[in-house]
Amino acid sequence: MEKRGAEAILSLEEDGLVKDRVRKGYRIEEIDEKIRKERTKKETKLLTEARRVGVNTPRIFGVRDFKIIMEFIDGEGLKELLNSDISDEKRSELGKKIGKSVGLLHKNGIIHGDLTTSNMILKDEKLYLIDFGLGDFSTRIEDHGTDLAVLKEAFKSTHFKHLDLLWQSFISGYKQTSTNSDKVIKVLKNIEKRGRYVRRSEN
Repeated sequence: MEKRGAEAILSLEEDGLVKDRVRKGYRIEEIDEKIRKERTKKETKLLTEARRVGVNTPRIFGVRDFKIIMEFIDGEGLKELLNSDISDEKRSELGKKIGKSVGLLHKNGIIHGDLTTSNMILKDEKLYLIDFGLGDFSTRIEDHGTDLAVLKEAFKSTHFKHLDLLWQSFISGYKQTSTNSDKVIKVLKNIEKRGRYVRRSEN
């Protein structure tokens, strides 16, 4: 199995799932190497810290230069699962699981950076968050609100038929674990009023 993205190549090998950050030809080689090493190191820290505070993420087996060797989560992708023939009760349950996980991240100063259901996997009824490549450490309420704005846009574009149910369930779960939920939701509303949000992107 090999999957190529804008930032990295994912391949399933004997020692686990390998995420290899690819070289960007438009960058000076020395700068490119520095950026890739820094982002690899940061993502490793984010995954490890998220797991430490109670969020399910792939276990890290090792790091080599621009490669992260991690656990392969062989489960169901939430993007497909939420649009499949499941009950609204199950959707609501999954929405709450997402909310609790994101609330835990934010409570501990972790930003995912790309909260979409493509980056969520359900295995043995446990929700796993994957791909922290655009993540960061931040306690800023604005950053937490932006994280939520990205997720709400993902719900709108990918799960529009179930938007209200998923969002209400998400907020219910988020409030259970986030210590600043009211402030974050207020910031989110301001972001929505501006009619735009700044999504983290690759340079």
